[in-house]
Amino acid sequence: MEKDLVKVLKGLAEFNDETLGELLERIVLHSFDPVLGDEGESCASPHSKRQLEVVHTLRSMYGVSVDPHASRAFDRDVSEGEPHDGRQAE
Repeated sequence: MEKDLVKVLKGLAEFNDETLGELLERIVLHSFDPVLGDEGESCASPHSKRQLEVVHTLRSMYGVSVDPHASRAFDRDVSEGEPHDGRQAE
């Protein structure tokens, strides 16, 4: 995970008075909760309007400019000869 994004998450967790693990668990669980009628395209946000303002401030502070779909373009550390789907090479 990009280090400045981790800083944003840590800052948000501190703002929420929760651990980083608790924040990540809440985010993941909400990501499994689709918006009805838009399944697979949208999911519920665990963040209030005030928390989203804090996220915006933290992203600016730490120079995080990637959008939600940027991770698709991130380089993955994949060993040579290992399939990209996570299976071990045979």
